[in-house]
Amino acid sequence: MKRLIFLIIPIFMYADSLKSLLDYATENSDLVVSKTLTQKAKASQVESRQSAYYPTVDAGAFYQSLEERTPLQAGDVYSGFAKVSFDIYDGGKKSSQLSQSENEYKASSFDSESTKKSLSLQIVQDFFNIKSLKASLASREEAAKSLRQQLTRMQRFYAAKVATSDDVDRLQAAYDTNIYEMESIKFKIITVKKSLELKVGKSIETLDDSKFKEFKAHDIELVDSVKSLMALQDALVDGAEAVNSVYYPQLKIEDTYSIYGYGRSDAQYPEGLDNQNKLLLSLNMRLFDNGTVTKSKQAIVINAQALNTQVSYSKKEQAMRYDLALSAIETNHIKIKSAKSALVAATSAFKTIGKKYDAGIVDNVVYLDALSSQTEAKALYETATNDLEIAYAAYYYYAGKNIEEFLQ
Repeated sequence: MKRLIFLIIPIFMYADSLKSLLDYATENSDLVVSKTLTQKAKASQVESRQSAYYPTVDAGAFYQSLEERTPLQAGDVYSGFAKVSFDIYDGGKKSSQLSQSENEYKASSFDSESTKKSLSLQIVQDFFNIKSLKASLASREEAAKSLRQQLTRMQRFYAAKVATSDDVDRLQAAYDTNIYEMESIKFKIITVKKSLELKVGKSIETLDDSKFKEFKAHDIELVDSVKSLMALQDALVDGAEAVNSVYYPQLKIEDTYSIYGYGRSDAQYPEGLDNQNKLLLSLNMRLFDNGTVTKSKQAIVINAQALNTQVSYSKKEQAMRYDLALSAIETNHIKIKSAKSALVAATSAFKTIGKKYDAGIVDNVVYLDALSSQTEAKALYETATNDLEIAYAAYYYYAGKNIEEFLQ
């Protein structure tokens, strides 16, 4: 009893539920971390654009030494200055750039959420595909036990001269084929499990039993990937306005205060000002550039139109996949019902035929056919059940929801 308990404990210690995998992936997956860092970079860019509204303060100094002094100028001149600059009007460039950065940040945020949700859907698919493969493996392992027993039994009969070599060979072929299929399934399990571990960002020992809550229909909402495209489109429009701002007046004010010091001065090479304050008000406006800015703006606008077309397509694709997910749910309910009925019938038939086979009433061809039907029926039932869970996840994803919110 104690030995059994120690064997079971590791399963509970290392079993991962689907929810725990999703929670871990949304925080630690390399893909998610990458998108999060990009989002932070966009946030910093917004702060940078906001700071551009404030005046700038510059400070500097210079030192000048003339080997051959010129008249009315000291041989050495050194100076320090401080300058305050402020853009009174820039044609709306800063506001357009700020709006552009804000929309790029929104797009990055939606892209980050889209990555999380898309990754969650892929994790769900891998999770239940592994469940289906393990169920198929379990049914074949059970079939292998039956085949091994019958093969051993038939080998004894053959040794006793009451069975032919054909009887042994058929069972041996069926047993070896079943082993081949089992190894193929094991490799598929390893492949999907490695794919799951890559998406989650950690190694996985065993998987717990997880299911979605009872299905309820939800209104469709735009998925985050479409929202990201829409925000990028708005950012391009803002970028076009920022480029076009060069055609508007640019009004700027500067105030510079300088102090001076001199060396190697005399009456012929006098010192200059000790300090000076200079106020400068400048106005600039682009009058002609042969359409350079206009063409640049046009290129950006065309890119925005291309994104708008992509948004339209993505909306249609989401609606299509939403409808397909609903159909998949209905179809899998029917498949589960049929598979369950087939499993009951195949199990009953195999029990009956197994008894007849043991009694020598039917041959091994009938027995192997019944065993194959039962094995396939078990795998189909488990696969249909898991496919229903995948269909639920796809439905919630294309409805614009968070998949993990609907797990039990």
